Amino acid sequence: MSALSFQSVSKIYPAKSQGGASLKALDQVSFDIEDGEFFGLLGPNGAGKTTLISILAGLSRASRGRVLVHGHDVQTDYAQARRLLGVVPQELVFDPFFSVREALKIQSGYFGVKHNDAWIDELLDCLGLTDKAHANMRQLSGGMKRRVLVAQALVHKPRVIVLDEPTAGVDVELRQTLWQFIARLNKQGHTVLLTTHYLEEAEALCGRLAMLKQGRVVALESTCDLLQSASSNVLRFKIDAPLPAELAAKARITGRIVQFPAHDAMEIEQYLAAVRQAGLVAEDVEIRKADLEDVFLEVMSGAAS
Repeated sequence: MSALSFQSVSKIYPAKSQGGASLKALDQVSFDIEDGEFFGLLGPNGAGKTTLISILAGLSRASRGRVLVHGHDVQTDYAQARRLLGVVPQELVFDPFFSVREALKIQSGYFGVKHNDAWIDELLDCLGLTDKAHANMRQLSGGMKRRVLVAQALVHKPRVIVLDEPTAGVDVELRQTLWQFIARLNKQGHTVLLTTHYLEEAEALCGRLAMLKQGRVVALESTCDLLQSASSNVLRFKIDAPLPAELAAKARITGRIVQFPAHDAMEIEQYLAAVRQAGLVAEDVEIRKADLEDVFLEVMSGAAS
């Protein structure tokens, strides 16, 4: 039995005004996540990732289709499905009247979990919260509040951990701490579903990926197969002035760093010659294998709109 099963899931929001168009946020989304997988759900803003997570968590209802958590339907068997899930939301949602430890004890109570102080202590230690255990939630920084959200999601030891942009806007230390802990739980048999815009994280952590665009699945493969399917290497260099418009249209530019997809040596030389002809000097030139970000951009640009 799959840990998670999304079966022809669609979500349609009605038109806001008479004569307006309805919005199809999800369109026949189908895929399964096996027990113990570390699975990544990727897509640009507005692709439908958070809508799918909301339906999984019972915060929104699918217009059509079913979502199962270890065989339990999230609509008809909500209590059992929710008990198996630990969801870390994007938003920093917290109760300002309690300390960190109190918040975790209250969250435990929602799931009928008692006498779990040892596990709460372990969560606090693994997430770097031990010295904040008695601090009021209002006193915490954004990064510390994010850590508490993770602890709350894990306090009842769910079989399936759902992370919706868990490292958005947080420091490097938290990212490393979080991934070490989540990777440990995954090795212990917990299933992990991750949505993230940090594609290097998805490449390093996820064994399999689904990519959404405009509410549809446009790729569903192992991370290894997706990387091997990349149609090109990448030419990367730095320049100190803008590229001509016709060259810039073919490149991915981040500050001084310019990257071109390059299929062979001739194409590489053509790009470098064009840069020289524009009166620019390419520095720190290198050729690298395509990474997940390159694959993602290629899939998104090639997927039907």
